[in-house]
Amino acid sequence: MERDEAISKLVSYALHTGLIQPCETVWAVNTLLDALKLDSYAGPEPRDEEVELAPVLEALLDDAHQRGVLEEDSVVYRDLFDTELMGRLTPWPAQVIETFQALYREDPRKATDWYYKFSQDTNYIRRDRIAKDMQWKAPTQYGELDITINLSKPEKDPKAIAAARNLPASAYPRCQLCAENEGYAGRVNHPARQNHRIVPITINGSPWFLQYSPYV
Repeated sequence: MERDEAISKLVSYALHTGLIQPCETVWAVNTLLDALKLDSYAGPEPRDEEVELAPVLEALLDDAHQRGVLEEDSVVYRDLFDTELMGRLTPWPAQVIETFQALYREDPRKATDWYYKFSQDTNYIRRDRIAKDMQWKAPTQYGELDITINLSKPEKDPKAIAAARNLPASAYPRCQLCAENEGYAGRVNHPARQNHRIVPITINGSPWFLQYSPYV
């Protein structure tokens, strides 16, 4: 897949999934060019069509590595970079909250179903990886047991482990589930979350945040 075609397909994907509006396609192309360190584009006009996301991101990551924009070609660095690309196309937190609350007033289930699909559409929950997870049920003396093997969380490569060892200690974000992860660019020892949005909710009069696990 050619680079400009992949950029067009990524914008088409964002358009089809509702991450961007038709009036935002030129902006979307340009913000991706910025992230990819490119200054020209001659691809086809993006259009509202179904696109398989994983191969498009793979093509852009391969091209970025060949041009030296993505220096390390490993799963950790590729995840940091493709999350930045998806973060460029992810709606602002206020937009996400507004949509969720509007749907919640209609039906809470409709709102949470939308939010789960949105979390997949932004690639915060990686559909291609969770499809590899193994699940089965086993009878036990205590009842039926659900057993899962989580294959959607990639193992770190030795270079990333070595790089993380040399990083200064950081207490930010405080944890991988804390609210300040929203929009965080990440580092080799902490996942990128530019494509992550959280929803404020109130439970028994106390403020909480709703989010799904990226690993299901």
